[in-house]
Amino acid sequence: MSTAPAPSKLGLWGVVMVIYFAVAGGAFGIEGLIGSSAPGMALVLTLVTPLIWSIPTVLMVTELSTAMPVEGGYYVWVKRGLGRFWGFCQGWTAWLYGVVIAASFAALFRDYTSSFLNLAFGVDLLDQNPLAGWLVAVALIITFALVNIRGAKAVGDSSKVFAAMVFVPFIVMIVLAAAKYAANPTPFWLPLTPPDTGLVGAFGLGLFIVMYNYLGWDSISTVLGEIRNPLKVVPRAMLIAVPLVILGYLLPVLAGLVAGADWKTWGDSANFPELAAAIGGRWLGVWVALGGMFCAMGLFNAMVLSNSRLPFIFAADHYLPARYVERHPVYGTPFRSIILVSVVYAALAFRPFERLAVTTVLLYGVSLILQFLALIALRVTAPDMPRPFRIPGGLPGVILVALLPTAIILLAVRGTVLEEGTGFLTLAGMLLLSAPLAYVLLGAVFKRGKADTLTHDLRPAQMD
Repeated sequence: MSTAPAPSKLGLWGVVMVIYFAVAGGAFGIEGLIGSSAPGMALVLTLVTPLIWSIPTVLMVTELSTAMPVEGGYYVWVKRGLGRFWGFCQGWTAWLYGVVIAASFAALFRDYTSSFLNLAFGVDLLDQNPLAGWLVAVALIITFALVNIRGAKAVGDSSKVFAAMVFVPFIVMIVLAAAKYAANPTPFWLPLTPPDTGLVGAFGLGLFIVMYNYLGWDSISTVLGEIRNPLKVVPRAMLIAVPLVILGYLLPVLAGLVAGADWKTWGDSANFPELAAAIGGRWLGVWVALGGMFCAMGLFNAMVLSNSRLPFIFAADHYLPARYVERHPVYGTPFRSIILVSVVYAALAFRPFERLAVTTVLLYGVSLILQFLALIALRVTAPDMPRPFRIPGGLPGVILVALLPTAIILLAVRGTVLEEGTGFLTLAGMLLLSAPLAYVLLGAVFKRGKADTLTHDLRPAQMD
């Protein structure tokens, strides 16, 4: 596909950090869960949701990553299992939610930069001047487009630095909160549910929020060709990343509850910088706000790595112009694809995306269901395919693993419809319908019957 040098490759801890930032990046953003579902149910959701939402996804991604460690990841898996049309629809849907999430991370960086300037210096320029705020987001986009052009290893190395900048202030906050609780124990987990809301209702209120904060485990699949020895590294990385993500949410939430702020204000006037200030003083609030800036950097950096490979993948299969397959002459990365998605992010970063969170989860859910269907189909149609990691239980075990996240997606949609109506389904439906439309239009304009380039047969080239 190119005479450019091979791109730099991720090692174990680089993969762990990329997964961590693709999924979480810190506890920032989960505050609204407490404000909607109350402390007790928020803690339950934080612990239970990974069991039925994240771990099945991790098992699926690990089996398919080790069976087909190919460039293109989930796009190739679904195409191999369900056919070319569904492979394109899955990749297109994944690209759409990735674009929205990446642009929202750029806006999140702007917001946490504003919080830091307010807490540290009393400057509210970014709140008062939308253009200044957008320029801050664009600066982030340009910076990490350049990092991604240098390669996956550069992304992994920078993610390690960002993780340290996020973890350290939270660790200090957790230690101070533990000391405060030991001196004055209080039932911080109460109430279990909001007033006049039952257990099921409280569970449903926070479900989309916690699902949003636990999605992205499959993002690493689009760069499987840029991982050293993915057959061994991916399973090990997942084993480390899962507890890291769960504890990264749970411990800061526990610490924040000790601060004594009214749980109803969480996600509004009480976010982690304010909660940290209540526990340790203004200096800790400033430090946590600075950590929020690094969190947004890491989230955006990891999402660019994953999402920017999709235009490259589509171009490799002739759905986009061939120039997007071109690799950088020095770094071997798909630099035109990275530049393309960065321009899209900059265009979208002018506005907040809070209201699109539900739609984003639904798009991700459809993409995920297609991956699970491919997992099941491949167990039936390719039973002899080498699977270094295999979900136990045979075909029934695979079906059970697929049913758990599918059920939680349907439950979350039902709960949101009951609470907010069906308005969000209109936007989600339009975005989903764009996939078959794009398949027809791009196929007619660019593909014109040309054979696919990316297939599962690339596996032998990915074993180094």
